[in-house]
Amino acid sequence: MTSFLRSDRSTPVAVWLSIVAALVLAMVVVGGATRLTDSGLSITEWKPVTGAIPPLSDADWRSEFAKYQQIPQYQLMNRGMSLAEFKTIYWWEWAHRFLGRLVGLVYALPFAYFLIRREIPKRLVLRCFGLLALGGLQGAIGWWMVSSGLSERVSVAPERLMVHLGLAFGLFGALVWTALDAWRGEARQPLPSPWRALSLGLLGLVFLQILLGALVAGNDAGFVYNDWPLMNGTLFPRSYLGEGLWGTIAHSQGAVQLHHRLAGYVLLVVAIWLAVSARRTNYVPPPAKRLMTATAHAVVLQAVLGVATLMLAVPLWLGILHQLFAAVVLGLATAFAWRIRRV
Repeated sequence: MTSFLRSDRSTPVAVWLSIVAALVLAMVVVGGATRLTDSGLSITEWKPVTGAIPPLSDADWRSEFAKYQQIPQYQLMNRGMSLAEFKTIYWWEWAHRFLGRLVGLVYALPFAYFLIRREIPKRLVLRCFGLLALGGLQGAIGWWMVSSGLSERVSVAPERLMVHLGLAFGLFGALVWTALDAWRGEARQPLPSPWRALSLGLLGLVFLQILLGALVAGNDAGFVYNDWPLMNGTLFPRSYLGEGLWGTIAHSQGAVQLHHRLAGYVLLVVAIWLAVSARRTNYVPPPAKRLMTATAHAVVLQAVLGVATLMLAVPLWLGILHQLFAAVVLGLATAFAWRIRRV
């Protein structure tokens, strides 16, 4: 009879979700490298199943290259590219898509196994179905993003990149939270605390900063205004305004970089303030104090990485590291918000 009863917690489920979160993190890192190497448009078709097999012959490679030569990115930016150079960008995009397929398999197969064995805590079953649906949606959004750069643009639309990256980070945070829930079980009548709202506010601010960073990436805004703390010698970028409100918010290089900087300053101040305040209050238990301190340290390091990335004009390794640490900050802020709810 016990095999038909769900426990309130499950270490195997927590481990499984943690592994999926790690794979999502790897996908975010490879996705960042794909973007920084301008590789994202090298595969011009969306084949969810057969696309898992890369070109296996010289004829296959030439066929893929011929498709790439038809899009604006090749014609306006990479005309004259050799087949060997094309293979380099192709492999980045293929690896990114392969990781996406791997994440789907590593999630779906154990999910079915745990469901059949009734090992998933009952309160988490619907949430796990929701994560599965969001993972599938992420694949569709990825193609929606890529398709924006295949006809009239030489790169993907920044707002679509923001949605794609935002959902990836959202999935990562949700997986971390759910893994913690599976590991520790349901919280028992948490006491009212102002820190519940404060922790969610911090988490929201971290996520907002990630979205603003996606707009910077989508507009290649890290390659301009490479001085700091000024912007080409001024406090306010001269080329701030775009074509209308949305053009300014989503497409102006000066605006998106300024917004990312300002949100970063706010996040830095808020994280340090919360870390200091957490150490001085009895509302926050010692484990949560340590998590908040770690979050603040990670935010400081991320700010330093951000400035260095900007001033060095986004070298590949530093751009990847900056994106990786964004996930570290989000993971720590998620763990802090989760832990506060168990006071």
